[in-house]
Amino acid sequence: MEVVQLQRRFVEYAASLFREGFLDGQFTQLQQLQDEKNPDFVVEVVSLFFEDSEKLLNDLSRALDQQNVDFKRVDSHVHQLKGSSSSIGAQRVKNACIAFRNYCEEQNTDACLSCLQQVKQEYSLVKNKLETLFRVTGATDFDSWWVDTDDDRMNEFEVSRLREDKRILVGFVES
Repeated sequence: MEVVQLQRRFVEYAASLFREGFLDGQFTQLQQLQDEKNPDFVVEVVSLFFEDSEKLLNDLSRALDQQNVDFKRVDSHVHQLKGSSSSIGAQRVKNACIAFRNYCEEQNTDACLSCLQQVKQEYSLVKNKLETLFRVTGATDFDSWWVDTDDDRMNEFEVSRLREDKRILVGFVES
């Protein structure tokens, strides 16, 4: 497949993550913190999110499996997961955590167990989507997310189209 087609498909895939609510503008802000001095910044931060989330999800499962559920502890774990999800722009995970916290406040074990399954589902989805995104970009080269429009191999139409794709993606993030 031609490089331009691959790049275009990548831009479309990335835009779909915003359009479908997997990611929000915080993810774009995270990308903007990455530079030449720290080219793996986004991958490193998201990898830490994955590690921490796995631990928190396991802790939540154990806490909700107790005879006498400590809802303050459960809420603390959910609050932590909500914060880390928010910090990387994992919007659907964050939103599921908001509902989860409401049930913790009500001390509703069945609803908390249901929310835990929802959070796990949303986490699994965003993890798979981000891992796919990282594989497409070569895992560390996030500058390739945005096509080098000075590339001599691209004709003027291709450059124009890719610039428009970039504006569309940025528009999804900013809206």
